[in-house]
Amino acid sequence: MLVADAQGVVVRCNDAAGLLLPAATPGTPLVGVAPAWLSAAHDTYRSPDPHTVQDAEEPLRGDIGGRRFEAHPTVRGDGSVAWWLVDDTDHQLAREALRMERERTAFLAKASSLLLSSLNLGRCMDVTAQMAAESLADAALAIAPSRSRRLPVVTCLRGGTPVLADMSVDPDDVPGLGEALRGFPPVPSRWIDPAAAPAWMVPEGFGPVGSIVITPLPGHGVPAGALVLLRKAETASFSAEEEVFARLFAARAGAAMSAARLYAEQTAITDVLMRELMPPVLHQVSGVDFAGGYRPSADHERIGGDFYDVHPATVEGEASLVSLGDVCGKGLEAAVLTGKIRNTLHALLPLAGDHQRMLSLLNTALLSSHHTRFATLVLASAQRLGNTVDLKLTSGGHPSPLIIRADGTVEETDTRGTLIGALPNISSSTTTASLAPGESCVLYTDGITEAKGGPMGDTLFGEERLKRALSGCAGMPAEGIVEHVQMLAAQWLGNRPHDDMAVVVISAPRTHYLSAVNGHTRGRFTA
Repeated sequence: MLVADAQGVVVRCNDAAGLLLPAATPGTPLVGVAPAWLSAAHDTYRSPDPHTVQDAEEPLRGDIGGRRFEAHPTVRGDGSVAWWLVDDTDHQLAREALRMERERTAFLAKASSLLLSSLNLGRCMDVTAQMAAESLADAALAIAPSRSRRLPVVTCLRGGTPVLADMSVDPDDVPGLGEALRGFPPVPSRWIDPAAAPAWMVPEGFGPVGSIVITPLPGHGVPAGALVLLRKAETASFSAEEEVFARLFAARAGAAMSAARLYAEQTAITDVLMRELMPPVLHQVSGVDFAGGYRPSADHERIGGDFYDVHPATVEGEASLVSLGDVCGKGLEAAVLTGKIRNTLHALLPLAGDHQRMLSLLNTALLSSHHTRFATLVLASAQRLGNTVDLKLTSGGHPSPLIIRADGTVEETDTRGTLIGALPNISSSTTTASLAPGESCVLYTDGITEAKGGPMGDTLFGEERLKRALSGCAGMPAEGIVEHVQMLAAQWLGNRPHDDMAVVVISAPRTHYLSAVNGHTRGRFTA
């Protein structure tokens, strides 16, 4: 305890205060023996009128002899002030450590939120460089593994915006960088000479580099890149604790970048597979009009268990083969089997004239595979002869095709068969039909007839409703019939869940075929 009177003269100093302030003996001015912050505080509290000053609600704090103290004043009746000095150094260090830990925890939480909010690799690199520059260093570089001998580098200055560049540089020329990109543990910053930093690593206008930290960005099984932190010469060098914290941040950034890269790779692979599995765009082949439409079971998916293909004849003028099928189930797993069936049918095209043989061989192929699913299928051979189109139709457990005559009559073709991929032996029947100009044959999957909707939401669209809809499509082009069926099914469903839906229309054009132009381009017909 230290007591000074209203004139700022030391009145009393106990042994503990005497050890702390050896010159503070009674009769000495406080301003000469106490630190400035304490003597200034005494000037505030001393007063000849004790009613004009109240005790401090919060203690004063300051340094004495290199340690942190709290000073608690008590104003006495004679105007003197008793100062109680409490060593607060350890508490202050603990409070500072707690504050820093809270800030770092908040920073890591924010980093995780920002990094994981995007699965775009470029965005993750930008966020990594910008957050590191704002909170960990004066400048930061997020470096991805090299591609085609070029190093993708995102550089960001504190207060600036990230800039991407592809560098034709050798990372092994920078101590610790090549190792970090290969996923090895980081090199301590004290081992890296800041003067050895290459020009490409130092942002323009940055000035002399004072210290460098290079740490790997760990990914999922493979390195995601490296993080480089730069501090200016006038800034304090990185401490060991700061290097450890930088690695904690790098772990989160690396995980986000690795996830983004993995997502990009999977998306690219999926896009390639989707393009192969998606039904083709149909057009006119050898004087026969073809049109098709497909809608997967879920609107966020692009493929499912329904499929169709048109295989033009290898010899001009012969029959083209149409296949339309429905694999049990939906989604990606059904689409995989769909791809296998389509590929198998393509391999069996030399047998296109024998539908039953094709279905039998396809059945054998499915039974010998690891798939436990089955499929229904209908095959149609379409050949232009004069103004008409001759059809040969064979069903493998699939709904029979419907024929729209010129007068609006809708006929159900007489073909039946066993579903494919379930039994060792199958049976099927083949029927023939002929389309006059303007007439069409409709192949469809049961996703259309079994669509539940209507006023109460639980009524099937049904075959009869489909036939009535098709009767009004007499004379319509193939594309128009497909769009009409899809529109009616969509209106019937509303927003309700549904199965995959596919429809293919084969039409005989209302024109005369000009064989001289090969018939591959729309419009090369005369009335």
